[in-house]
Amino acid sequence: MPLNLAADLATNLAPKIELMTKVAIVEDNATLRKYLAEMIGNTPGHRCVCACASAEEAVLEIPVQKPNVVLMDIHLPGESGIACTARLREKMPDLPVIMLTVYKDIKMIFQALKAGACGYVLKRSDEREILEAIAEVRAGGAPMTSEIARMVVRSFMEASAPADANGTDQLSGRELEILALVAEGCPNKEIAARLFISNGTVRTHLMHIYEKLHVRCRTEAAAKYLRSKPAGAN
Repeated sequence: MPLNLAADLATNLAPKIELMTKVAIVEDNATLRKYLAEMIGNTPGHRCVCACASAEEAVLEIPVQKPNVVLMDIHLPGESGIACTARLREKMPDLPVIMLTVYKDIKMIFQALKAGACGYVLKRSDEREILEAIAEVRAGGAPMTSEIARMVVRSFMEASAPADANGTDQLSGRELEILALVAEGCPNKEIAARLFISNGTVRTHLMHIYEKLHVRCRTEAAAKYLRSKPAGAN
């Protein structure tokens, strides 16, 4: 029965299409740009939709291609990766941007995160680490060290109004446990280990937390949690 067969095929193919991760690359080094594009293209469930050599090219190309994630070199000729991230986030507020950096320049990474990036990976990271970072940001996470996470949380706390501190009373006990660990700067893997749950379960809880608190990332959620605590509370 061809009609039933077509319906079955459509049903089976729909989840696979939804799970495709479209990645844009912004990297001025041609060798690294080619390597990243080939790595993404050769990974099942991933597709490189554009590979840009400059911020100026990226600002024009990325809004057209509508990727799910951007890998952004922090040092670019002309306009920097930080400025490019800020411009892209103005056009696409929900676009996750992961910064690529040669070394842990704490000050520059922090500036990139304030500009709208949601994490970073070192250029010397292996394929597994890069793909894990992409998966983490797609699930609402933020690949970064605890030290930098705490800096970003403090920045959100200083910049946000106190009236924004409500909403944590909607969270379940488990969600509050996870949010408290996020506020400490713990990455998903550490949270999973400390609470004896899987990484996937942590990501699911985080998505629910974001929805309930009306925030878009873990640092905003952590800042809202910290502002909701009584003064002097641990």
